[in-house]
Amino acid sequence: MICDPMWASTKQDDQANDSLKRTIMVHADITQFTTAEEAPAYRSMPHNEEAEQALLGAMLVNNDVLNRIEDIVEREHFFIPVHGRIYAAVQQIVEKAQIANPITLKAYFDNDEALAEVGGASYLAQLAANAATIINAADYARQIHEHFLRRELIAIGEDMVNDAFEHSVDQAPESQIEEVEKQLFDLAESGNHGSEFRSFRDVAVEALGTMEAAFRKEAGMAGTSTGLRDLDDQLGGLHRSDLVILAARPGMGKTSIVTNIAFDIAKRYRAEVDQSGTASVVDGGVVGIFSLEMSAEQLTTRVLSEASGVPSDLLRRGNINQRDFESIVLASQELSKIPLYIDDTPAISIQALRTRARRLKRQHGLSLVIVDYLQLVRPSGRSNNDNRVQEVSEVTQGLKALAKELDLPVIACSQLSRAVEQREDKRPLLSDLRESGSIEQDADIVMFLYREEYYQSRLQPQTKDDETEDSGKYRERLEHWQQKMDAIRGVTEVIVAKHRHGATGIVGLYFDAATTKYTNLETRYSNDDAPY
Repeated sequence: MICDPMWASTKQDDQANDSLKRTIMVHADITQFTTAEEAPAYRSMPHNEEAEQALLGAMLVNNDVLNRIEDIVEREHFFIPVHGRIYAAVQQIVEKAQIANPITLKAYFDNDEALAEVGGASYLAQLAANAATIINAADYARQIHEHFLRRELIAIGEDMVNDAFEHSVDQAPESQIEEVEKQLFDLAESGNHGSEFRSFRDVAVEALGTMEAAFRKEAGMAGTSTGLRDLDDQLGGLHRSDLVILAARPGMGKTSIVTNIAFDIAKRYRAEVDQSGTASVVDGGVVGIFSLEMSAEQLTTRVLSEASGVPSDLLRRGNINQRDFESIVLASQELSKIPLYIDDTPAISIQALRTRARRLKRQHGLSLVIVDYLQLVRPSGRSNNDNRVQEVSEVTQGLKALAKELDLPVIACSQLSRAVEQREDKRPLLSDLRESGSIEQDADIVMFLYREEYYQSRLQPQTKDDETEDSGKYRERLEHWQQKMDAIRGVTEVIVAKHRHGATGIVGLYFDAATTKYTNLETRYSNDDAPY
């Protein structure tokens, strides 16, 4: 092969050109970096220093401004730390019924180094002198609060990213999501300092409106109907912000009755939209069930059995005929239209439960929350189960707070202690609440379920050593037992042991064990006739 000198020269030139290009590119990068250093792309945290100064100046000119904006702004909302301290000092002086102005504040800040950096006591006089107007004080306060929310959102986002990068066995991603949701909800509520004083006249008008609505309802009650007439008569329905505890020993039908109530309320759901576009519930409601003991499929099977009339054990075994199958299909079509939502997360924390209930209300609306059952709900903090009573107390307090926060009734099932089994009369008492703590105190209504059939069925007479099944004495005992069983079969007593809004007493219901369905029973006990 012949080497061309021109080719060699061209190749050398190309190599030199490539080297020159790389040098230019590096130089361009350095120049760009230098330029970036000279003018960094820095974004300051959201704030408005002028709005803070204007608000403080208006407060110093007229202390009455504090009454207008105290529910909007707190000390922590100010971006400039010294502004937050000035705001807190004004609050302290006004609370003492004294005048807060640059002169009275001077004593508070004589030795404050932070204030000295911005001009000392003269800065207070400057704030008052430059106060434009007190009319816009509320607007300044809202702007300060909005900037505070934006800064908190940035902080939550940074923490969320940092926590997501950390791989910790103790904290699952799901729990991180729940924690972030809680922080966001708390942040959204940071500007809501609770309801203010309301005049008796306004409250009376609202109460009369509730009474009028109850008067116009066919059922004649202000609360949401449970679908069980006698129980509604005793309770007046389920009322908003109430925590209802339904307790019983295992096998009494706690899950069945709350499922019945949930299905009936969701089935009757009807909403109307007024001229302003606001939707209001006319009847029934949206129901959310937290089923910690049973899976969603098991709970759905019970509801299907109740709606179709096909025994639940036949559904589980698949031992059904064509007619039963058609009934189930029709029932499932009906159920698919009703607003009934089930969360079967096991061992859910009270914090996660409240977060999901808030989310459900925000997305679909919510009229009733059911928890089955409260002893399976974990407290929000990490605990070593050193004090189970305190843990259950935290759960009940959280459920009561949820009822008030979302303004809806919460029904929580609860287990009873074994002390019931040691007594001759097995009817539960308030003292039988398992790990009670504050259950009785936090609850507005405490109800117990009692089925004598459950205990009587275990007392079937047996032949003695000197008897046969044809013996007269044995037949007499067996017949007496069968007569008693026939009289009490399916009868369930709902013992209302605590009722913050009315009288206690016992309501009789009929329980169909095959379909796990509760219906009205004509038997009704008054307080005087109550067998407990």
